[in-house]
Parts: sequence; C-alpha cells; structure tokens
Amino acid sequence: MSENRVFNFAAGPATLPLNVLQKAQAELVNWGGCGISIMEMSHRSKEFLSVIQKAEADLRQLLNIPTDYEVLFLQGGATTQFAAIPLNLCKPEDAVDYLVTGSWGDKAFKEAQKFCKPNLAWSGKSEKFTKIPDFGEIKQDPNAKYLHICANETIHGVEFKDYPTPIGKDTVLVADMSSNFCSKPVDVTKFGLIYAGAQKNVGPSGVTIVIVRKDLLGNAQPLTPVMLEYKIHAENKSLYNTPPCFPIYMCGLVFEDLLNQGGLEEIERKNAEKARILYETIDESGGFYRCPVEKSVRSHMNVPFTLEKSELEAEFIKEAAAQGMVQLKGHRSVGGMRASIYNAMPLEGVQKLVALMKDFQAKHA
Repeated sequence: MSENRVFNFAAGPATLPLNVLQKAQAELVNWGGCGISIMEMSHRSKEFLSVIQKAEADLRQLLNIPTDYEVLFLQGGATTQFAAIPLNLCKPEDAVDYLVTGSWGDKAFKEAQKFCKPNLAWSGKSEKFTKIPDFGEIKQDPNAKYLHICANETIHGVEFKDYPTPIGKDTVLVADMSSNFCSKPVDVTKFGLIYAGAQKNVGPSGVTIVIVRKDLLGNAQPLTPVMLEYKIHAENKSLYNTPPCFPIYMCGLVFEDLLNQGGLEEIERKNAEKARILYETIDESGGFYRCPVEKSVRSHMNVPFTLEKSELEAEFIKEAAAQGMVQLKGHRSVGGMRASIYNAMPLEGVQKLVALMKDFQAKHA
C-alpha cells in the first residue's frame, strides 16, 4: 500500500482500487484535456456521454449482459429499489415471493408490503440468519410476479452459491447484489432484474445500478413516482434528470480495472483465495474465533466473526487499528467483528489481518 494508506475493511462505502483513485486524482482538475473537471461537466455534454456509455459497455462486457436487458444508473441506493421493484413489476393485488436470508432481505420484504401482497417464502430469522435453505423448502406461490433474494447479506455474511428457480411460469427472479456485485461471473439471463448499490464493490456511494429485462418495463403502477419508473430512465438512457456523474465515472474506472485484471473469472479466483485463508484461520483457532454462518454459504465478501472471550473484542479492534487495519467492528445489530474483503481489498491486507489474529490468539488464549 502507498504511504499513509491503511487496509479498510469497511462494509460500505468501502475500499477502492488504489490505481483507480490515483487515475481519478490525476484527471480531477482537467478531464481529458477539456479544461474542466468531471464534477463540473454537463451531463448532456458529449464528454460525459462518452463516460456513461463506456461505463455501460464495460459492465455489459464484464457480466455478459444480453441486449434484451437495460442497464440503468440510478440514485437513492438499493434501499430505494425496495419500493421501485414492486411498483414497476406488479399491481397492488399481485402476489410476490421473498426469500429472507438476512437484514436486507427482511427490509425489502417489509417495504413491499406497502405496494403489493408479498409472501414470506422462507426466513432464516429464527436461526439468526446463518443459513440458506434447500430450495425445496421455499414455499413459493406459483402466481407470484417475482421471487426476491438478497444474493449476499452484508451484515450476516450469508451468500448464495447457486440461485433458486421460480416455480411460476411467469415468475421472474429478482436479486439485490449490492455487496457481491461484480465479484464473480453471474448468468444474468437467470434473472428478471438485478440491482446493486455501487459503494461496496464497484464505486463510491451515490449511484445504484439496475439491470432489468426489457419486457418487464412499461407496467408500473399508476402512483409510481416518475423517478422510480424504470421505463422513464431506460428511454432517457439514465439521463432523465442530472445523474450522479462523478460516481458513474468512478464506476467506469472500476469496470475498466476489472477487465484489465482478466475479468470476473479472475476476480472470483482472487476473492476465493482471500476468503479461504481468513475462514481457515477462524476454523483452525480451536474456538478462539468463531463464524456463525453455515460453511456452505459463507460469504466471500463479508466475514463476520466473534471472539470466544467477547471482552477482548474492543482490544482486538484497537490493536488492528494500531497496525493499520480499520473498520473491523461488526454491524451494530449483531456485534462482534466483520471483515469486508471486497474486490479492491488486496491479498496482502487479508494476510496482515490473519497474522494479527494468530498473534492475538497466542497472547490471549
């Protein structure tokens, strides 16, 4: 890492690739020789159009997004999509299914209750969100307009390794991929809609990406606010109003960097290796460190863990910070620790964390 940079294990906004930050820094005052910053540029200018069009083209290449899907760069975070999805994809009397594997899926389910008739197809709440069910256990409604999942639960560290197939012939799969977006290849054609806040894996906060099949557009409920209607944004190429220009630009730099690294197959390989050494350290600690998540669905992005002696957790976090590793405190709702090891977290950062964990255990076991 460069001088004075720490390893940032925050869950989001999260660490960004250093080379991307340095490129943005170099271009900040005078983008592309046009004499103004990307932050001062009209979103209607040919210069900004080149930025947003390249960002979309690179994302399409990364995820192999078919031409019958729209890519939208929106605002309001993934949380706004909790309302936009039912408003765009169903009528107030329609049934929809929610498979709830953590806090974010639970919030999405509760928000949908305002706009349609959501069915709780399965919830892991009683087991403190530590597993994903066998897909046969999901109580799906064959008439549901969609089945909603959260592909990776940032707080609880539960990640789908495969995806359920909706049983209804017209039911589409919808996924919140905020915290594992672009961390591995995904077959987009399995989904009617994918959405993700950028601030975990692909950029700063301020832009939300929606990938939606074109045949699902144009059926929004009459009360849908114009800013939540996908068809409006698709027709206007994400430029209906002033978009979050700088975050879109930053996402574009990240997409370009991911392609330069070899694409998502290579990114997945790197992420699997980081997760492996961290989980091995936890599992081989003899119970000194514990991860509550069922091994088969442990997240490669967000690793929650606790200490057997919980009174040592504050000391561990303090020691980590002293060694240049920050934001390891767990979410306020679950406590303990959480290491978010997104694409931009280098292997070196995880190796340093693992070395501290082993040293800390030797001192306190």
